[in-house]
Parts: sequence; structure tokens; C-alpha cells
Amino acid sequence: MLKKTTLFVFFLSFFIGFSQQKTIDQRVEELLKKMTLEEKIGQLNQYTNDANPTGPLVVNPNKQNEIKSGLLGSMLNVNGAERTRKYQELAMQSRLKIPLLFGLDVIHGYKTTFPIPLAEAASWDLQAIELGARIAAVEAAASGIHWTFAPMVDIGRDPRWGRVMEGAGEDTYLGSKIAYARVKGFQGQKLGDLNSVMACAKHFAAYGAAIGGRDYNSVDMSERMLWETYLPPFKAAVDAGVATFMNSFNDINGIPATGNKYIQRDILKGKWGFKGFVVSDWGSISEMVTHGYSKDGKEAAYSAITAGSDMDMESNAYRNNLAQLVKENRVPIATIDDAVRRILRKKFELGLFDDPYKYSNQERQDKALSNPEHSKIARDMAVKSIVLLKNEKNVLPLSKETKTIAFIGPMVKSKRDNHGFWSIDLKEIDSTYIVSQWEGLQNKVGKNTKLLYAKGCGVLDQSKAGFQEAIDVANQSDVVILSIGERHNMSGEAKSRSNIHLPGVQEDLIKELQKTGKPIVILINAGRPLVFNWTADNMPTIVYTWWLGTEAGNAIADVLFGDYNPSGKLPMTFPRDEGQIPIYYNNFNTGRPSINEDKMYKSSYIDLPNTPQFSFGHGLSYTTFGYSNLRLSKSKMKSNEIIEVSLTLTNTGKLAGEEVVQLYLRDRFGSVVRPIKELKDFQKIKLEAGESKTITFVIDKEKLSFYNKDLEWIAEPGDFDLMIGSSSSDIRLNSEFELIK
Repeated sequence: MLKKTTLFVFFLSFFIGFSQQKTIDQRVEELLKKMTLEEKIGQLNQYTNDANPTGPLVVNPNKQNEIKSGLLGSMLNVNGAERTRKYQELAMQSRLKIPLLFGLDVIHGYKTTFPIPLAEAASWDLQAIELGARIAAVEAAASGIHWTFAPMVDIGRDPRWGRVMEGAGEDTYLGSKIAYARVKGFQGQKLGDLNSVMACAKHFAAYGAAIGGRDYNSVDMSERMLWETYLPPFKAAVDAGVATFMNSFNDINGIPATGNKYIQRDILKGKWGFKGFVVSDWGSISEMVTHGYSKDGKEAAYSAITAGSDMDMESNAYRNNLAQLVKENRVPIATIDDAVRRILRKKFELGLFDDPYKYSNQERQDKALSNPEHSKIARDMAVKSIVLLKNEKNVLPLSKETKTIAFIGPMVKSKRDNHGFWSIDLKEIDSTYIVSQWEGLQNKVGKNTKLLYAKGCGVLDQSKAGFQEAIDVANQSDVVILSIGERHNMSGEAKSRSNIHLPGVQEDLIKELQKTGKPIVILINAGRPLVFNWTADNMPTIVYTWWLGTEAGNAIADVLFGDYNPSGKLPMTFPRDEGQIPIYYNNFNTGRPSINEDKMYKSSYIDLPNTPQFSFGHGLSYTTFGYSNLRLSKSKMKSNEIIEVSLTLTNTGKLAGEEVVQLYLRDRFGSVVRPIKELKDFQKIKLEAGESKTITFVIDKEKLSFYNKDLEWIAEPGDFDLMIGSSSSDIRLNSEFELIK
């Protein structure tokens, strides 16, 4: 009997070892052969946890039974080790025991909330951005999450669109670099590591170009604009190894993205060779009926699956219709198998078949969510995201010896607003871990400094009843800090605004406080570029603080008192008025450009300058930087050659600081018109006071290439302008070169 038992154990170990030696693709194919059509279709469905929906909820009372029957592939909005384990236990009761995937919108942090992505983009610090995504992945993965619906890599040129807060701004080059960094941060060394989550590049494609800046609206653009401006960040995500894509709500030139074969099968899975899977956005498959593109849910399911949408998020179109479509021979089983194969492959890569509960570990969750290093990293990211817009009288940095500071405004003591939109609501954790701006200042100043407070007004209120208290408090102070802006729920999904001026009576409060004659520092908290013309024109000290996350208060205090010298640069152009929108730096010149505001028969407004209030790339420091000694290794280059560009950057001020050196190019003429300038490289450099450093850039054929009228990626011979500076409108050095055949 002992011998038989020993032999059994030996052979069992042998077969287990043999099984583990099989490739993932082999294991996927073996499993696929065992699955019924219904089980296959089940893998293509994703349901939400009803308690935390992030879209229009359709209640399904049979959800748990479907999980037990192996008819569900994924859930979203289930977070926490305990909750994810309970749902996974249901999946383990199914015939084939295929584990669930748990997805969540971990957009800018899990418990430790980092600045909103648009604010992070203002840092122009790719390593810091990658690290922020890395910490978010560590915390999310420890809480049972396998998959984040981030990064959003849509190019956003219209600040009326609320979702600009979720992206990297208006520039394709910067956006592509950030897309790559965030994918690498979320996914880490490899999928399956306990500190890794699958990333999701969204929204594919061109969602950021919604007409009128209105969420979910149509997109109408040329293919060349699509390829040159809006697709490159998605390609960068593919190059970074992104696991999944999410399609977008909008139609592109009349075809909804969810049912768009051209972008999903031809470009993404074809030309780019993407091996991951595509998930619809919330209900976007069934919404093709409302678009007027599909007759009914059955036709919507047909359009989506044939176009390349692999997983149906919350529309039930696949669950209700795919089996019938297969039986009618309208959808080949091979199409279903391809979608299922892509999803199963990711589950195997995550290691869920070997241990479906590997990410649902309460002890690991508790440890990850209480790691003090995460707060330090969030604070570092937050200070780097702050943009100093104006400091004309050098009020900043404040002295720590200041006797009395009046801290006024509706944002001063708020906690939730610092989190911004798309932050995780952990109901079991209170808000004490969020540092308010008041607390940050209290933490910073010494016992000899007196802090005074007045709210002044609300964000949206029209009442000025609190103005007098604010004025009285200001009159008692040596310096006033005024914190204003948007509430956390005023920018984000479904938060488009036709009027992006400072809301309520906040600018009126600024005007009244200016009359006190006290030095005033304006802090603007927002998820998008706002319009604040009077403030911009009349107030000498303005700091754009965005929404900075859990360490907002400490980070703002660090910058105000000079413990960190601000280095942020705007990733979006700030308009003077909504009438200028869309406004962006890399526009075409037209045949009648307005130069020096000459408006007679020029491309201009008769009531407004063409120039923005604040330009793309703008951001000041407490020190100054000198640019000199521009040199090009040659003045002519062939397409297989490079030009090395060098310059000297000098910190000409009295404080250490960081400067983002920006390189722009202009192709003077081409077979299609080219922008007046395009960002093609940048470096963030830290220098001590008086220190100089040689900065080197490389120009190659790739930097000179563009899509011609035939959508060919080419570099045409001709003359190019080279511009290097501190922003798109602050060019310090100029040169030129020629590309020859």
C-alpha cells in the first residue's frame, strides 16, 4: 500500500511539473477546448459591484449565480482583499474554475492619492510619474486589484472637457512619453508580480477631441490629424507593453469607436500587433443603438465583436446576443475564441490559475496601505506638480519668520477637494490621512508665527456675507494666502463646463482683498485650466496647485516657504476666454497670421488677442536660468545622420532650482502645412546657484518626420528652425539647419 501511495505521489508530482512546463499559450488552448460556447461568452462580460458603480447601473439580481456558473469573466469596482476573495470564491465553484479579473479606476493612486494626472504632467518628470504609478500599483495589487483603467492618454486641447484632468495635456510628444512611463509604472517588471497591475490605455481613440468639449460627444477629424496628434500616445503605450485597451464613447467620423474595425482590428491588433485585449467603456456597446449606428442590442453586439471589442463592460449585449449570432453563422466561433484567448492569456500571466487568491491577502494589504514611504513619494510628486505662474514682486518664497499669516478661502480647510476627481473612496478609512492646506501650513510654520483663518466665500456660492470677515483677518496680517478654485467634482467625467471662469464670487473676493494693500499669494486649485483674467492681470503672485492628493497641504507649504523651489511647467495652454478654445501652441500659421496683434484682414479676433493667458510650457522658479552657447554639430544632415545640439544652462540666481529645457522644431515648408513649432525633446535639469551645465540633444530623422497626405511617415528635405527655451512662448536660443537627400 505504501509503495502504491509513493508511486501515486510520484506520478502526480510528475504531471504537475509537466503541466507547469507548458507555455501559457498551450495552457490557454487546452482550456479553450474544454469550454462551452456559453462559458466562452461569459469570459467576455464584465459587471460592476452594485455598491460602487461608476456609470449608469443596470441591476442584475442573478449576478452571483452567473459567477458560480462560469458565465462572468471580470468585475469592476470590487476592491479590498476580503471582498475580492469572496467573489473569487464564487468563481471557484464553477465547472472550470476560471478566476475573475478585478478592475478598478486607479487613476492617480489608491489609498495614497497622488496629484491628478494633468498635474503630474506639469512636473515634466518622467521618473517621478512612473514612480507614482508604481506606488498606486503596489497598493492596489495588495488590495486584490488586478487591473487599473489607466492611463488615460487622450490628447486634450479643450479645457471645457472635464476629463482633461485625467490626461497629460495637449502635446503629443509629452503625452507619449508620459503614457509610456505610466504603463511601466503600473505594470512593473512583469505581470504576475505581486506589486503589478495590468494597465489600460484609454480611450481609443480621439475622445479628447469631442466637439465643443462636451463629454461623450462626436469627433470629426482628418485621418492625418488622427495619426499625427491623437494616436501616438496609444502607440507609446503599446511599445511599453500595455496589457489592455479601452475604447471610447465617441464616434469617429460617424463610426462609434466601440464598433470601429479600422482603429481596433486594422490599427491596434493589425498594424501595431497588440496581443492584449480591448474592453468597452461602460455600456458603450449598447450605446451604439442610441448613436443611431446599430438597430438593436443584437446588431450592436455584432458590430462590437467583429470590430475587435473583446470584453463588454456593463451593457449585457454580449451576454444576451453573441450565442445567437454564432448559431446564425454571422459571428465565426474563431472570432469568439480570439477574444477569449486574449483574456485567458492575461489571467494566466497574472498567475490566477495557479493561485486565484494570490492578490487577496489581508496582511499584505494592511502593510502596503500603511507604508509611510508612500506618503513621502506622494509629497515629492505633489511639489513637482505645482506651477508658479507669477511672482512679480518676489513675495515668494515666504519667510518662516513671518509674524502673522492670513489663510483665506474655501479650499483652506477642505480635505476631500485635495483628492480631486477619480480618487478611491475607501469607506473603511477616514480622511485623517489627507493633509489639508491649513494643516500643511500649521506643520510648516514655527511657534512664533500666528495663523489666522477666514473662509471668505464658498466655491459656488453667490453670497458675499463672508467678505468682511476675510478683510478684517487680512488687515491683521503681514501676508495673505488666498486658496480658491474648483471643487473636486467640477472636473472629471461628465463634468464638461461651458464657462470655465473661476466659479462663484471668488474673483470678487480677490478684488476686495487687494484693496487692503497686503501682499497676497493666490493659490488656484483645479482639475483643468481656468479663466481668471482679472486675477492674472492684476495680482502679482499666482500659484497653480491643481488637486495634489493626500499630501497637498504639506506640498503647498513646502513650495510657499521655499523648502522646494517650484519647477512645474504647464502641460496645457491657458486661454483668456472660452471664445479662444480650442487653443494650443502647435497650431498652423494660416495664410494670414496675426503678427504683433495686427488684426486687419488677419486670422484674429477683433475683441481679444490671439495669445493665451499662459502658454504651454510656462512655469517660473524662485531662481533664474541663463541659456547660452548654442551649438549644432552640423548645419546640414542626411536622413541617416544626426545633429547634436548643445547649449549651456546656468543658474543665474541665488537658489538651487530645476529648469525644464524645451526643444522645439519647425519644418518651414512641406507637402502639407506644418505647425509653427512642435515640442521634440526636453530635459529637466537641477542646478545649484551659480552652477552651469552643458545640455545635449540629438536630432534624427524621427524627430523630423510627419504624416504626409498619403499617411506615409516621412521626413522631407528642407529647412528647419530650431528653438530652445523655457516655454513655448519663451524661446531663448534659435538656430536653423537643413535636411538634405
